[in-house]
Amino acid sequence: MSSPAILKIEDVTKAYAEHVALDRVSLEIPRGSIYGLLGPNGAGKTSLIRIINQITAPDSGSVWFNGEPLAPRHVEKIGYLPEERGLYKKMKVGEQALYFARLKGMSEKKAKKILVEWFERMEIQHWWDSKVEDLSKGMAQKVQFIITVLHDPELLIFDEPFSGFDPINANVVRDEILRLRDLGSTIIFSTHRMESVEELCDHIALINKSKTLLEGNLEEIRSNYRTGVFELAFTGKLPSSLPEGIELVAEKEGLATFKLDQPDSPNQLLNVLLPHAQISGFREVIPSVNDIFIESVQNA
Repeated sequence: MSSPAILKIEDVTKAYAEHVALDRVSLEIPRGSIYGLLGPNGAGKTSLIRIINQITAPDSGSVWFNGEPLAPRHVEKIGYLPEERGLYKKMKVGEQALYFARLKGMSEKKAKKILVEWFERMEIQHWWDSKVEDLSKGMAQKVQFIITVLHDPELLIFDEPFSGFDPINANVVRDEILRLRDLGSTIIFSTHRMESVEELCDHIALINKSKTLLEGNLEEIRSNYRTGVFELAFTGKLPSSLPEGIELVAEKEGLATFKLDQPDSPNQLLNVLLPHAQISGFREVIPSVNDIFIESVQNA
């Protein structure tokens, strides 16, 4: 079987005793994308990540990696940063990073060269000989991030990667995630931070109560949730009456909100308003990922 996707999940089901964690979930992660894996707590995201990492196996269904059935040899091509971090507190930072690199099959010489570059990039080079217990939470997060990516895996799985970071270091990690994507890595990004999804993700999947509610290209999904609402900044006076199919929803201090029955024809609205008002701003109000998330979960 061949697939343009790096990872394909087909009808995967997983149950623990009486609890169904995943119920015939199907996803397709495009190569070279940042793929947002979304869902409330207990939705099944962690169970799916464990299956991809081969920590557990599905009860039924199949998982394909690069067009092949997922197998133990694929583990070395996957990097996983779990939400619950774990470092040996009494070990020195550099020593521990080298230890994990060797576990990933890297030679000590190659690992040290790459680690030195990463430590400098993440501005923690001065902590190489410090013990992990001496690091702040953010510093320790940086070390674990480096350990996850240093062997240049094809697929990276980040579970809440910004947890514990201040805004400056969160931006550093965000930039590194984008850089890794641009260098060819595929990234699965599990998070509750919807602003990060808006900023980073090309594709998303929303899992709720063990089922897939939404899956696909983010812009296409947002387009499907269009409501025909437009916001307009203006000076002057709006017309006293509007044609059928155009509704004035709100007006306040030079800002008006309209709803169109035909959202693909915004020029109709502009043609009605231009003889009466000078327009300085005009945009369609497309639902955010957070809005889509809430609506999908509530309607499920």
